[in-house]
Amino acid sequence: MNYNIPQDLKGLTEAEVLVSRKKYGYNRLEAVKKESWLDLLIGILKEPMLLLLICVSFVYVLTGDYGEALFMLAAIIAVTAISFYQDNRSKKALEELEKLNEPLSKVIRDSKIVNIPTFEIAVGDLCITEEGNLINADGRIVHSNDFSVNESSLTGESFSVFKDSQSEDNGVYSGTITVSGLAVFEVENIGKETKVGRIGQSILDIKTEASPLQIQIRNFVKSMAVIGIIIFLAVCIFSYVKTGDFVTSLLSGLTLAMSVLPEEIPVAFTTFMALGAWKLMREGIIIKKSSIVETLGSVTVICTDKTGTITENAMQLKYLYDYHSDKIYQETEFETNQLNELIDYAMWSSEPVPFDPMEVTLHKVYEQTQRPDRRRDYQLVHEYPLEGKPPMMTHLFENSQKNRMIAAKGAPEAIIAVSNLSEDEKNKIRKVIKDFGEQGYRVLGVAKSQFEGNNFPDKQQDFIFDFLGLTVFYDPPKKGIKDVFRHIYEAGIKVKVITGDNADTTKAIALQAGIKNNAPAINGNEITTTSEQDLLKLSENATLFTRMFPEAKLEVVKALKKQGHIVAMLGDGVNDGPALKAAHIGVAMGNKGTEIAKSAAALVITNDDLDKLVTGIAAGRRIYANIKKAVQYIISIHIPIILTVSLPLFLGWVFPHIFTPVHVIFLELVMGPTCSIVYENEPIEKNAMQKPPRALTDTFLNWRELTLSIIQGLVITAGILWMYQNSVDCGNDETKTRALVFSTLIFSNILLSFVNRSFYYSVVESFKNRNLLLTGISVVVLLLLLVILYLAPVSKFFSVTSLSLKELGWALLTASVCVLWFEIYKFGKRLYKKKNK
Repeated sequence: MNYNIPQDLKGLTEAEVLVSRKKYGYNRLEAVKKESWLDLLIGILKEPMLLLLICVSFVYVLTGDYGEALFMLAAIIAVTAISFYQDNRSKKALEELEKLNEPLSKVIRDSKIVNIPTFEIAVGDLCITEEGNLINADGRIVHSNDFSVNESSLTGESFSVFKDSQSEDNGVYSGTITVSGLAVFEVENIGKETKVGRIGQSILDIKTEASPLQIQIRNFVKSMAVIGIIIFLAVCIFSYVKTGDFVTSLLSGLTLAMSVLPEEIPVAFTTFMALGAWKLMREGIIIKKSSIVETLGSVTVICTDKTGTITENAMQLKYLYDYHSDKIYQETEFETNQLNELIDYAMWSSEPVPFDPMEVTLHKVYEQTQRPDRRRDYQLVHEYPLEGKPPMMTHLFENSQKNRMIAAKGAPEAIIAVSNLSEDEKNKIRKVIKDFGEQGYRVLGVAKSQFEGNNFPDKQQDFIFDFLGLTVFYDPPKKGIKDVFRHIYEAGIKVKVITGDNADTTKAIALQAGIKNNAPAINGNEITTTSEQDLLKLSENATLFTRMFPEAKLEVVKALKKQGHIVAMLGDGVNDGPALKAAHIGVAMGNKGTEIAKSAAALVITNDDLDKLVTGIAAGRRIYANIKKAVQYIISIHIPIILTVSLPLFLGWVFPHIFTPVHVIFLELVMGPTCSIVYENEPIEKNAMQKPPRALTDTFLNWRELTLSIIQGLVITAGILWMYQNSVDCGNDETKTRALVFSTLIFSNILLSFVNRSFYYSVVESFKNRNLLLTGISVVVLLLLLVILYLAPVSKFFSVTSLSLKELGWALLTASVCVLWFEIYKFGKRLYKKKNK
């Protein structure tokens, strides 16, 4: 873009930047302390499971069982390595996200305009700020063009202030917002030395609130930890009373405590969220914080803008309506002399350096049709920015001979209201506007005025305008947008269109885009004048909200939230900031979104494609479903481990210590990766986006789901304990019985991980969703089982003996019966759904 910046503004050289940075530091409120690998390691070693392992190792050393102690040491290293790998993977994913979330700033360096991360702004830099930008450092203006700024974040005053290099206060301040025009300012203060930095760093003290799912998981793990402590004490006391052997009793208690503690769950949650956010980043969806992924899957309403989101934002000028001749002209007729005045004033009412697609088009049409080009002869001397309900804007240009151009454009209703027209003339124009609107065209009114002297009116509406005509733009719906909305509706999500455009145009575009609408459009003014109770009904029932302004957008979002909806709000402008912040998920567009919109949003779509939001919602649902699967798997497989360790002891069976810490830690090493690596990699189920969104208040496991997992665990326990008793009845010794019980549990674990891939589709159907990690880990576990059973030194260490093919077959058959019964349950579930369709 051509910024028309004076050639003498050259900016800092690279050498000067380094000198400045050495003296003043980076543009940050505080030094960011990066977590080192040592911090990660210390954090892992504080985990309860590691502390239990260390305790067990210490007991083995004291009793002289150095082989077991060595195994425990290897287990500590293995658990630490797995946790370190997962934490490091999550950390790297989050760091990648942070890099993308770092806002960029435009600066002039070595006479070139470059984009740099905001924290790299140096004292002495020449920063460029333009409409919609957040100012990121304190400085003084050295060049400006129609520049106004909102300083409410510092002063509390909401109105805009016009400034230039000659103003009494020519300073700009970090945290304020550029409302119009452009300015180049020389940076004087950065980081803690800025006005906002000196006011206080309270924002740094705000702690990120835990999401509902995080709280639920944390409470679940705490509950299990408390149960673990109680069982540990009960087993220790019971065993000691019975045997009088303190060391054996302590080991029995520690074994059971290890089997109860579900330390995989918080690790799985962190991994799922961080990697989910990272995967979305690769899809072009940047998420500010990973916990948003969880909320994405719960979205019930999408509030979307029209222009550039539903439409191409191409803004082709299709027609011009000239009021004086009362004639409509097509594109091929724009060079007609009759249109000179209308084209002239439409261009003069635009920004001198246009960025809005309609204004860019008006400048192009002016270039193609008007001779001579007088833009260099006239300077902007006064401007009334876009404002009003509905909005309009006015520009005053003047040349060296003091000839003036006073041009206005805006919503046709606004221009008609300030024009010198009779009621009949207004009605005639309204009919033309309505005809265009019903065809999906975007219409702007254009007017001119005259004014002597420099005592300009306070409000642009106080000028007396002559109506010149209408500019008629066509912004077609994006290709494939119908499919996008079809997917959204299939997922049980409602769509609300919130736009500044008029009702007729919005209706036409909504129809073309496949948006379901059977209610009249609601005007922004209606939102602010209606009662709270009526607003709740309006927000629920209406689909199209037109002629909307910031306060009205915010009220609609608040009303939808009060109705219990989870709201995703799409916006790209300065005026969308409050609504983006208020929504559960504010979504900004990466290409055309302003910095304000991006900083207020929780999620940024880099290529402005609404379909990416559907991708994000699908990812949210996939991750939430996979967390549930992982947690249900952990519950189901922990139950047989806990009961196999405890029941023989409490019931006084012949082999009370069938599992020792060695066996439990091996099972934990199998379950950890299965839970947090394998299930994280599980693809989305094919019916996930055909289900209605879950309520955000739902617990991550309801009683029905929890009961189902407990039943799965109890059935597996029954099979394992049957194998135990059957082995004893056959006269097998402890090592053989342990081998049979251990093998049955391992087979059950592998089968359960496959069966629980879906709680609806069959295990055969689930195989269509490729998950190579699950297959890989299952093969590794089977190989390790064979090593434990058939490699003599390892068998001796695990206190097991080799099994015949028949015995191995019995273990597999028992595990299959105890796990695969669930396929009958799923078949019944599918049959019931089919009958009730």
